Amino acid sequence: MKITAKALTVACAASFLGLFASCNSTKLYSWYDYQEDYYHYVKNNDKDSLDTLIKTYEKIIAKQKGERGVVPPGIYADYGYLLITAGKAEEGKAMLKKELELYPESEVFVKSILKRAK
Repeated sequence: MKITAKALTVACAASFLGLFASCNSTKLYSWYDYQEDYYHYVKNNDKDSLDTLIKTYEKIIAKQKGERGVVPPGIYADYGYLLITAGKAEEGKAMLKKELELYPESEVFVKSILKRAK
């Protein structure tokens, strides 16, 4: 009976690891260093971290290697808001427009960004 329980445990663990590995192998979007760079920007709120985050946004937009081949949801909107707050309103609004083109369901979110920006 111990062998059966042990074999069952090993089989369950192997199944879980296989499932986990298959989830990791599918990359719908390329995020590059977005999570880390955004964290540093929020934490430090300085010019260096802002510049790094902007470069990351530009890389995500220009070099999207994910399976879908499009920019991840929210990136255009977040980048657009950042540009608007940096005084680049026209560029920011263009990014918000691109967000709506790719993800029309984000209309409420984009409208709230535009309200805040005024």
